[in-house]
Amino acid sequence: MEVRSIINLLDAYKAGDISKNEALSQLKMMPFEDLGYAKIDHHRALRNGFPEVIFGLGKTPEQIGEIFSKLAGKNNAVMCTKTDEAAYEAVSLVCPDACYHKASKLIILERGEPEEKRGNILVVAAGTADLPIAEEAAISAEVMGNKVTRLYDVGVAGIHRLLANYHYFNDAQVVIVVAGMEGALASVVGGLVEQPVIAVPTSIGYGAQFNGLAPLLCMLNSCATGVSVVNIDNGFGAATVANAIQLAIEKARRGGCVKSE
Repeated sequence: MEVRSIINLLDAYKAGDISKNEALSQLKMMPFEDLGYAKIDHHRALRNGFPEVIFGLGKTPEQIGEIFSKLAGKNNAVMCTKTDEAAYEAVSLVCPDACYHKASKLIILERGEPEEKRGNILVVAAGTADLPIAEEAAISAEVMGNKVTRLYDVGVAGIHRLLANYHYFNDAQVVIVVAGMEGALASVVGGLVEQPVIAVPTSIGYGAQFNGLAPLLCMLNSCATGVSVVNIDNGFGAATVANAIQLAIEKARRGGCVKSE
């Protein structure tokens, strides 16, 4: 957005020609910063409650570093998913306070005073091999401002492990279930709880698992009610859905007004 456009909009609001809601509505459709190879949406947080997140796959370290720097100039929280140490090295040159989470392949920047986390998202992982995607979901949800509880290695091969930890579900508003192999854990959890369940199939498994296709189809065909499904290895996507649910719950509690991070 050109600076002149912002000034004209603010002048119109100050003069009473447009309402606050009208001004906000126009701002929500503005602007982006054009780098040629990328168009950075600086108003994503205004529309969706969290800044634009960088998808690392396919981008060079230099591109990630520049995009990260631009986002960091306007936001207290910046995130890059599906990335690596080479990209982190490029980011650290421009944002030395950023952190790299190796297991989840996330680069995270958080600035400012930490605020109290809202709600409680429970992230459940079937096996230890699923932890990279589970941690992508958990860390992403935390950065978005949510309290997260982890319950790991409770897959259906030893269902007693899940049942022995059933108390974890009591305080959860949303449950994210991460599972590879055949992905049956999501259906089991969906049949046990009243909370919305977000299922994340992972690419972990043997040949006929088809790199996540088998658990994806299993989760999509679940007969348990209240189970929704995101794409294969998309822990971040599950976190964004869980965050939207938490924001809706918080908005209802505050009588229709909620502060997004």
